Amino acid sequence: MSETIFSKIIRKEIPAKILYEDDLALAFHDIHPQAPSHFLVIPKKPICSLADAQAEDLHVLGHLQVVISKLAQEQGLDATGYRVVTNIGSDGGQSVPHLHYHVLGGRPLAWPPG
Repeated sequence: MSETIFSKIIRKEIPAKILYEDDLALAFHDIHPQAPSHFLVIPKKPICSLADAQAEDLHVLGHLQVVISKLAQEQGLDATGYRVVTNIGSDGGQSVPHLHYHVLGGRPLAWPPG
């Protein structure tokens, strides 16, 4: 996988407003928020997108889901609801080739989204 802005954030070469970090995951506020609460949750392991995930990634993928739930609760999003989105490929709107989940909340979110 090529070098990305997320690789640089993981290595602390680019600053980010970090919400959570452990050996497997990193969560930080989106620099262009689309909702009152908008943060990203990424694996530290370089996985291009969910389409590139392998069976060996099961543990990290499950861990990311638990981190999302924990952070949503900490941010108070669980009371009224929130959305979790991952984009895959150019038609899916993926702009950074590193798996990342957008967590959005703090206001009613319309459907369909795009």
